[in-house]
Amino acid sequence: MSTTYTERYVAATIKHLPPSSQDDVRAELEASIADAVEGRVDLGDEPAAAERAVLTELGDPAVLAADYADRPLHLIGPRFYLPWRRLLKLLLIIVPICVLVSVALAQVIIGVPIGEVIGSAIGVAASSAIHVCFWTTLVFVVLERTGARTGLPDWDVDQLQETEPTGVGRVDLIASVVLAALLAGGVLWDQFRGFVRVGGEPLPILAPDLWPGWLLALLGLIGLEIVFAVVLHRRGRWDTVLAVVNTGLALLATSWGMTLLVRGDLINPEFVTLAFTANGVGVDVLRILVILLGFGIVGIGAWDVVDGWQKRRRDAR
Repeated sequence: MSTTYTERYVAATIKHLPPSSQDDVRAELEASIADAVEGRVDLGDEPAAAERAVLTELGDPAVLAADYADRPLHLIGPRFYLPWRRLLKLLLIIVPICVLVSVALAQVIIGVPIGEVIGSAIGVAASSAIHVCFWTTLVFVVLERTGARTGLPDWDVDQLQETEPTGVGRVDLIASVVLAALLAGGVLWDQFRGFVRVGGEPLPILAPDLWPGWLLALLGLIGLEIVFAVVLHRRGRWDTVLAVVNTGLALLATSWGMTLLVRGDLINPEFVTLAFTANGVGVDVLRILVILLGFGIVGIGAWDVVDGWQKRRRDAR
């Protein structure tokens, strides 16, 4: 025995509902469909055409059943979407970077070849990013499905943040110039006057062989940083050209430091002997300190690049 479209539609709808509510929904839905079909027939439609039109307007039975059951058909709804997105963005910034640096540092300390260090660190960082996305989303899906309340405060105008400065004011210019001048002065003082003295003679921290070539190159980079700060102040805002120039300066400074550090030519061996070896510090500890210094140089350069592009994006808005 064949069934009508209405009977099929009602059966397809209530099968998604709990047994306790199926009879009530069946009766309500059948009455509603019958009234709608009757109305169309009174307007001149054929009964079969009227029935098809009414059921088409009602839409997918599974969607209708979700409305009856007050059950969402999305993973994360409007109530939790923004907290989910904010938390996910924050975790994706923090967790993979921390994992990458930690794994790379551990691999370098135990003497793993650089190619394996890079591959392993990137692989573990990517895996951690996937886990962050999955588990964060799963938590909010559970909150959505259970109708839980998170205790998050409702939005109000007090949450509006003031516009952040992008570092182009006079105070920022003065600070940049002063810091650059102090760094240049510190380099020259270390070479010719010495922060450390042994027997009345200066003992440079940086290797003496770096003068004049390598240190003059460093002083040139410092001078370019001062010029960059002046140009940025005069323009009054970051743009793509300035962001690219800032990236180039950061890469040059990072390359300067890492090249000398990897070659073992950055720190004065006599200073290392005086400050560490003579005090019983082992070779392994010195190696770890050098590795940490390398990560610091790379980290500062990376931060400078990211900071410049973030300011450029903010000013572009």
